[in-house]
Amino acid sequence: MKATQLLHDEGQSIWLDNITRDLLDSGTLKQYINDLSVTGLTSNPTIFDHAIKNSATYDAEIIQKVKKGASAEPLFFELALEDLTRAADLFRPIHDNTNGVDGWVSLEVSPLLAYDTTSTLAAAKDLFARASRPNLLIKIPGTKQGLPAIEEAIFAGIPINVTLLFSREHYVAAAEAFLRGIERRIDAGLNPQVGSVASVFVSRWDAAVASKVPENLKNQLGIAVAKRTYKAASALLSSARWQRVYNLGARPQRLLWASTGTKDPKASDILYVKALAAPFTVNTMPEATLKALATHTELGELLPTDGGNSEEVLEEFAKAGVDIDALGARLQNEGAESFVKSWNDLMAVISSKSASLDKRAKAGG
Repeated sequence: MKATQLLHDEGQSIWLDNITRDLLDSGTLKQYINDLSVTGLTSNPTIFDHAIKNSATYDAEIIQKVKKGASAEPLFFELALEDLTRAADLFRPIHDNTNGVDGWVSLEVSPLLAYDTTSTLAAAKDLFARASRPNLLIKIPGTKQGLPAIEEAIFAGIPINVTLLFSREHYVAAAEAFLRGIERRIDAGLNPQVGSVASVFVSRWDAAVASKVPENLKNQLGIAVAKRTYKAASALLSSARWQRVYNLGARPQRLLWASTGTKDPKASDILYVKALAAPFTVNTMPEATLKALATHTELGELLPTDGGNSEEVLEEFAKAGVDIDALGARLQNEGAESFVKSWNDLMAVISSKSASLDKRAKAGG
């Protein structure tokens, strides 16, 4: 049996960390659903930047939208919503069959809003309304400024994928923002069933310290931080406060492992997938990692709810001079900056393509 099926059977959802129109038009995404147990999908500005920059698939659509007067950002969101609503419809049977636990797709608000609470909330409401799909998660960064927007969005009934979480502390802050939103819905007499995942980025930890730690600690930091976070999540989800809201009809916020593609060419191609296999979690994988997983036929042990040896491993990194808290904060800031760079590149690509295609169309017409 393929390891993708094994992972699904253990209770972890496999989501694809990619979206392109070619994936939809070619039937490849549908194939991944049918053959590789894929039950959801995530996107981000970098993914769309590569999709639009490296393909002519969107060109005809861009020409049409330019003729109607659309500029870069509005044009992008029109393209993104077209792709993601099609993907959402493919996953809708899974969403319905799991009573809303699975079958989600994700769209991120503009990364330029990462530190603007009011604008983030307004953008989340607008995108969710425009998509008009119950299985669309709006991605909001779990930055200090993003947390109030996450709480307000949940209170407003908007499903949220909290992104750019790196540490246990980031996760706990995001989980509590979600819970406050749910508790306020209960107090207001509203339905507390609002979907959410908390996305913890893994491999970037190891990339950040690769040249600074001894060989015996290589590719261990991200997994140790993830194990520590999983322990915190397991404790939170079984606490009296959380169980109270479940009893009133709420659903738990699931933990999602992001950035799980192996960066080190010397390491296993499914290093993070095997290490982070756990029920009632999500692993969103790049296509290469998904395909690699499908070539394997075993997984190994599941993630221990007590965090296993994570604290001992983290102590070794501390002895090697790694400040986990400072590095977690830095990685979150760098992640936000990286998405802003991809966003700016994406806007420049769309503007450039728009001008070029419009000029070509006028010359031909």
